[in-house]
Amino acid sequence: MMHYYILTMGCQMNKADSATLAGYLEGWGWGQAEAPEAADLVVVNTCVVRQSAEARALARIESLQALKKDRPHALLAITGCLVDPRKDLKELFPGVDFAFGPQAFEDFLSFARARGLGGDGDFAPVADGPTAFISVIKGCDSLCTYCIVPHRRGREKSRPIEEVRLEAERLVEKGVKEITLLGQNIQAYGRDLPDSPDLADLLRELHPIPGLQRLRFLTSHPRQVTPGFIDKLARLEKFCPAFSIPVQAGDDRILEAMGRGYTAQDYRRLVGFIRQAFPQAGISTDVIVGFPGETEEEFEKTVSLLEELRLDTVHVAAYSPRPGTWASRHLRDSVPSWEKKRRKEGIEKLQEATALEKARLLVGQSLEVLVERRSKGRWEGRSREGRLVFFEGPDNLEGQMVRAKVEQATPWWLLGSLEGVR
Repeated sequence: MMHYYILTMGCQMNKADSATLAGYLEGWGWGQAEAPEAADLVVVNTCVVRQSAEARALARIESLQALKKDRPHALLAITGCLVDPRKDLKELFPGVDFAFGPQAFEDFLSFARARGLGGDGDFAPVADGPTAFISVIKGCDSLCTYCIVPHRRGREKSRPIEEVRLEAERLVEKGVKEITLLGQNIQAYGRDLPDSPDLADLLRELHPIPGLQRLRFLTSHPRQVTPGFIDKLARLEKFCPAFSIPVQAGDDRILEAMGRGYTAQDYRRLVGFIRQAFPQAGISTDVIVGFPGETEEEFEKTVSLLEELRLDTVHVAAYSPRPGTWASRHLRDSVPSWEKKRRKEGIEKLQEATALEKARLLVGQSLEVLVERRSKGRWEGRSREGRLVFFEGPDNLEGQMVRAKVEQATPWWLLGSLEGVR
């Protein structure tokens, strides 16, 4: 039996892409290797959303090239956002056998068939536990001035509803209880398809699948989430009210310079709509500090917005120029690195305090938790709102829906006790 190893870096989209690659390989009769040293094919799925992520990817590829000295037959492939069609990665990494862009699965299949690796078997969706991701739209048309993703993943292209439903059904047959639909901008789903179905239509189509107990999606662009869409979600029993809606900044001038297409007040109203429909909703966001020209006053507006909205999770990053983006060509990276670091740490400290205060309000409450795995002797799972919960219990709970009473809270997770299995 041939074996593969896929190293995945970056976002959930990359995780879904890696699962698709694994599905093709396992459909051809391949097995998963426990380490790259034992694999006949190693695929590195890369991320370059920030300079630090790109540096990690380059270093990992460099180290993996050495494997071919001991296993000359082994193949090394690269995918993900590091792959730029205008550049030849083999010049930089002679040990790389093939590079293909994000979600360019046909290119991968052609390479595999040419090398005699397979190609005649069925696609076999890979389920690693009771939760799974399905990528339903690739690319992004938003063209935010700082973002490299549209330049690497291309224009938006939605998968037909029937195709997504079939993959979901096959995953549920393998024991999956919760599916998260993915898109760089998932709110754009369907507008390029015949009859222009939207994300709500897709969710309604998946909702009746027997055995499927939960549905999620991410990531949403604030400009495209409407009160009408939120109202449709409220009618879906299996929808889990956890929203990922990046705000990026709290100052309108910075938002305009980023090309985001909304104001801070628009974002406030959106959060209000969500909390009106789902009072316990979990809301996460992304923030960039140190965008070119960002003043201290403009940064403080972001801080004030976060203090006001008290979101559940804030992923904060220092601005990093990405070659090829509009911002890298037209705006000077004017905020010093030490100042970016100060602003980033300030928001992290604020969010840690906010998250702890909100988590403490849950102590004594009973939450529905889908048990995902064992972790350091405890069971681990998530509530419907996306909160991470640990608890002790018997050995047969993986994939079960349980009730857990919250006994201890931290900014990042909750500790509970098992009340019962549903």
